[in-house]
Amino acid sequence: MLQLQHITAINDTTRPWLIQAEAVHRELRPQMDASYLTQLEEIFAEGGELVLATEEQAGRNAVVGLALFRVYRDTFNGRKLYVDDLVTTALKRSGGVGHALITWLKEEGSRRHAVNVVLDSGCQRTDAHRFYFREGLVIQGFNFKVSVPTTE
Repeated sequence: MLQLQHITAINDTTRPWLIQAEAVHRELRPQMDASYLTQLEEIFAEGGELVLATEEQAGRNAVVGLALFRVYRDTFNGRKLYVDDLVTTALKRSGGVGHALITWLKEEGSRRHAVNVVLDSGCQRTDAHRFYFREGLVIQGFNFKVSVPTTE
């Protein structure tokens, strides 16, 4: 049975779950820094939150999907729940994990008075786009970026 866990900090209870989540998260973001927990600690300190999807496998609970998100206000959307990362492990895709995560994110957005759940998706991710359309998401606009030099 699928269970969802909301995590906002690293502690003795959440650390084992986050260690498990790393492999799933890297399926989407293989380029992440080597120090996954340090990176999450910084993201949590800046308002990021995580919801993990877990299910029993071989007698123990395993992470099978996750969503990294934050709630904030901007001048375009108003208060929104923005999804940084949404991933289901490859072996569990099309098994309801993504749907459960999106449903939870919509409900959490509503609880937190967000007017939208928003995410960006790479242009090449056509399977993800089909999933988002099935879940009721629509294309709102383009996302542009430019790299800038870091200053010390």
